[in-house]
Amino acid sequence: MAYRAQLLSVAPVVGLCLVLTGLILSAQAAEAIHIQIDPAVTYQTIDGFGASDAWQCAIVGNNWPLEKRERIADLLFSREIDAKGNPKGIGLSIWRFNIGAGTAEQGDTSDIRNPWRRAECFRNSDGSYDWSKQAGQQWFLRGAHQRGVERFLAFPNSAPVNLTRNGKGYAAKGLPYLNIKPGRLDAYATFLVDVLEHFQKEGLGFDYLSPFNEPQWAWDEAGQEGTPALNTELYALIRYLSKELSQRKLATQIVIGEAGTIGHAFTNMEYMGMKSDGRDAQAQFFFSPESPFYIGDLPNVAPVISAHSYQSVWPLDRQVEYRHMLQEAVKAANPKLGYWMSEYCILEKNDEIRGGGRRDLGMDTALFVARIIHNDLTIAQARSWQWWTAVSEVDYKDGLVYLDDGSKGDSGRMGPETVSLMNDGMVRESKLLWVLGNYSRFVRPGMIRVKCLAQLEQPFVNSVLASAYRGSGTSLAVVIVNLSREDQHCDLGLAKKFDVYTTSGKANLEKNLQNGSNIILPARAVITCLCK
Repeated sequence: MAYRAQLLSVAPVVGLCLVLTGLILSAQAAEAIHIQIDPAVTYQTIDGFGASDAWQCAIVGNNWPLEKRERIADLLFSREIDAKGNPKGIGLSIWRFNIGAGTAEQGDTSDIRNPWRRAECFRNSDGSYDWSKQAGQQWFLRGAHQRGVERFLAFPNSAPVNLTRNGKGYAAKGLPYLNIKPGRLDAYATFLVDVLEHFQKEGLGFDYLSPFNEPQWAWDEAGQEGTPALNTELYALIRYLSKELSQRKLATQIVIGEAGTIGHAFTNMEYMGMKSDGRDAQAQFFFSPESPFYIGDLPNVAPVISAHSYQSVWPLDRQVEYRHMLQEAVKAANPKLGYWMSEYCILEKNDEIRGGGRRDLGMDTALFVARIIHNDLTIAQARSWQWWTAVSEVDYKDGLVYLDDGSKGDSGRMGPETVSLMNDGMVRESKLLWVLGNYSRFVRPGMIRVKCLAQLEQPFVNSVLASAYRGSGTSLAVVIVNLSREDQHCDLGLAKKFDVYTTSGKANLEKNLQNGSNIILPARAVITCLCK
């Protein structure tokens, strides 16, 4: 998690001129907004929408009352509907499971002061395994399987502490290298595949393994588990993993990158005003056929480069510019290469919601993120979009479901100093949860994004943004975001009745039936229109 990620300083692109005045869709427009959809013009195939269990699910899944665990699992994973036809949950299609390094067993000697950020490890110091570890996370993993989540991803932040150079889950200062003992890289790869093989035998197999996280950062402070790594070190680990997976005949695909910023995924960071130190331009480094470190021909390696949208969303012209540059660079590296946006929460200071501090359960944060999702899908052509942490117990904009002790009525004390939260508390739904659901619940793996343009669409302050996704047969899902403070009317150009699911200040994926030539789009809301 890139809580310490640096701000990127970007020189303006010559020739880029975004004049907002006069281009933004007027909130007072009386006529219907015409949304043009052409299912014959196709773009990327969607792999899924997800979130991670790090780290709160370890404690909640182990200690909290069963009924509250079940409620959280329903909110995140359920695809059931209630008596009125409204979804019970957002139906995530990807669940990210953190493979811990063992800082929880170390306790205070791990130097990680916050117990919510420590993680257990399946590997004992003698090399044996204890599969009862990470019980809370395993509870949510099973809950996701039971509720029909299609795809599962395992990811470590550090090698097991008994394999690291310093015996810690974080790196030593001043060393930009993978924190692992010399000569033990193969043992680390074996450990990761042992975990995958175990869960495969348990009927809880993982479709993906993402073997490193934000290797561009130093991870030399004891805030959480993490390690830096050079691209060359990652290349060596990928080769070990590919060989091990192939020999054991496991179908798990390696997805790589998890770059700390999208800049690190697609360019030399000197262009972005930062030092280039062998940890950037990952799309070219790993997937260009001309690269000596090309991995696209290795078994079990997915043709995907992943990155995190941190430090690339504000100001808004930069958000658009970066995603155009990312898509162009990815296709230039390899036309067959896909892109995943594999982690995001609010970090940057901005003029709309200020920044990450202080949780916001309302629509302002939800719509701020909805714009990012839209641009990641339509400009960067992301095949997958994944939020950072599913559950949060802190006063920060980093969760979908929030926990507090209920001491203040509709709120309460939060954070690691609230000891009671280790065992129980209040469960709070955020509007961000449900807005993500406008995508995750209805845009399923295997659906294809198709051409969809809103009249005068501009990805800025008061605009209406639309994207469309084709499923099997003639089924279609259209997601429309209204950032303005006025109701809008939309004409989808289809004289059919649509099931419309609305998330607004008053509704959470609330279902109603509307005519496709006159869809009512409430102010500051997101709707999903389904045509079968």
